[in-house]
Amino acid sequence: MLLLVLMVVAVTLLFEGWTTHQVDAARTKPPCTRPIPRAADDGKPLLRFGPKGVTTAAMPPGTVALTFDGGPDPVWTPRLLDLLRRHQARATFFVYGKDAARHPKLLRRILYEGHEIGSYTYSGGDLGVASALRARLELSLTQTALAGAAGVNTRLLRLPHTTAADTLCGPQWPAARRAAEQGYLVVASDYKDRKPWRGLVSQHSQTDLGYREAEDLLRDRRVQRFTTISGGLGRPSFVDAVPVADEVKGAGLIWSKKLGQAFLTVMVWTLTLAGTLGVLRMLLFTVFARLHVRRLHRYRPGAPRLREVRDPVTVLVPAYNEEAGIASTVYSLLASTHPHFQIIVIDDGSTDATADIAESIADADPRVTVIRQPNGGKPSALNTGLAHARHDIVVMVDADTIFEPEALARLVQPLAHPAVGAVSGNTKVGNRRSLMGKWQHLEYVLGFNLDRRMFEVLECMPTVPGAIGAFRRDALMGVGGVSDETLAEDTDLTMALWRAGWRVVYEQSAVAWTEVPGTLRQLWRQRYRWCYGTLQSMWKHRRAVVEVGPAGRFGRRVLLYVTLFQIVLPLCAPVVDMFALFGALFRDPVEAALVWFGFLSVQLVTAAYALRLDRERLRVLWVLPLQQFVYRQLMYLVVIHSVTTALLGTRLKWHSMKRAGTADPYLLEAPPDETRRSLQGSRP
Repeated sequence: MLLLVLMVVAVTLLFEGWTTHQVDAARTKPPCTRPIPRAADDGKPLLRFGPKGVTTAAMPPGTVALTFDGGPDPVWTPRLLDLLRRHQARATFFVYGKDAARHPKLLRRILYEGHEIGSYTYSGGDLGVASALRARLELSLTQTALAGAAGVNTRLLRLPHTTAADTLCGPQWPAARRAAEQGYLVVASDYKDRKPWRGLVSQHSQTDLGYREAEDLLRDRRVQRFTTISGGLGRPSFVDAVPVADEVKGAGLIWSKKLGQAFLTVMVWTLTLAGTLGVLRMLLFTVFARLHVRRLHRYRPGAPRLREVRDPVTVLVPAYNEEAGIASTVYSLLASTHPHFQIIVIDDGSTDATADIAESIADADPRVTVIRQPNGGKPSALNTGLAHARHDIVVMVDADTIFEPEALARLVQPLAHPAVGAVSGNTKVGNRRSLMGKWQHLEYVLGFNLDRRMFEVLECMPTVPGAIGAFRRDALMGVGGVSDETLAEDTDLTMALWRAGWRVVYEQSAVAWTEVPGTLRQLWRQRYRWCYGTLQSMWKHRRAVVEVGPAGRFGRRVLLYVTLFQIVLPLCAPVVDMFALFGALFRDPVEAALVWFGFLSVQLVTAAYALRLDRERLRVLWVLPLQQFVYRQLMYLVVIHSVTTALLGTRLKWHSMKRAGTADPYLLEAPPDETRRSLQGSRP
């Protein structure tokens, strides 16, 4: 479906670019390199090509053939028709096919009032310099448009950018001859200084100037009649009725043109919306991150001074086939500076040595407990651990996460405030050596942690990540534990806490290192599950928008933000990329580059600020431009896939990720061969 939509977008852009001379441009008439043949250079404006060469013709004395180029124009065509009706005159209108398709009623009025129609090509392209394909389409599409708009075709043609016959010089002459071979009478015009009473083919534009020229000419009493080209030649009209099949074909072109115009208008608004949302998101990041920093470093008079939280903590570690990283996770928790804690590893039916490794650690340290259960999913494992928790503060940790020694103690400090029910920690990417890891590192710092600073200020934190989050046990029990109704159990749980009246905050100093997917396939599956689960959670808690108190504030703020910036903006991204590519290839590449680099500069500045806030090195910024060509497209494809799955009502299954045990921050600066070693046994 996405490929079909992108194909429609591409065809629409190319066709619109073709009609506006941005694709296969044929705008300007080149200078003449050779004159027209002598047989045609007698000043007569009507040219007919035959087996014996070219013959010319002109209007008889006392006859003026009024001709108007361009249109039908909704402003000037009606005025010209009114002018002709007042003077009981007839004229020939050489129209653009694209405008005839856009204004069929005007074309029918021209014919109804006794005037004649000629072709001025579909878009006004110069047939002398146009490609062979464009030259054929300029003529054939015009006839199709005329058939759909008024049920007629025409055998009259005026080449754009030409006036008198001698302007058909250079490449224009072969173009005129090729058109004549298709049955057209090529119509030029007489010189401007020719006396009308001697017989004249006049040429006027559908503008204010053309209107005034025609008005002055119609007042000339020496002219006996003002007529069409066929009327001046004394022969039947060059406009003929077409079969019904051609009318249907023409109607299809007209509707395609209308739909294309509407679609292009939608795309322009989409581009504007996407650009506005993108810049607005970066500004929101920066402004609210700054407010968050000022709030952390400034004591507000009247604010209560909270006690230090040293209460015992239960840490839940759900694990399924995590033998590569479970030891590192447990050892990092055992090294925490928090004075009292209990670690419960819940083995969710692993088929590897996960439980055995955890039990070997538990045998050596009584603070670790291992619970085995049949495979039931992560929510089931967390609820099992919650049932065995001995303490009122519960910390949930993924089995591929490495805690810094101070992380656990810092994570629980916001729970000193009685209104706080949950705390989100600061998740960082441990395996960031590869390009894929660096891209996700930037995403975590810029997209996730900067997001959480903003949500902290706005009091609408939507997700406490499964990698590092602290909860009140009473709050968890009050919302029924961890639900398995969505695939984003952490988002679902956080939203449920808000709706139950609890506050959820962010503690940026509590740092945990996680292992991110190392391949595109794993990344796709993980983000697909995240995005689909987020959509499920939003739908499940949609009534928060109309609720009052903290729940309503959370619902109106976060659901609007997620809808705009995590759903609508990615859905608009393909159109933005198509426009950027179209602009670079067919419009002004300098302008396209300036827009692209301008947006990239905003991202770079925001990313640099985010890295500085997280005390990360800025040298990773070099991968940000590359992120725009692969990673960004992958992320919006994930959103499109997730939205489509949700709309179709498909039930998505849980996708597990194969771990490599590379989340340890101590391995970031180690040589590559050392990164492959396991942490098990390396630190007590």
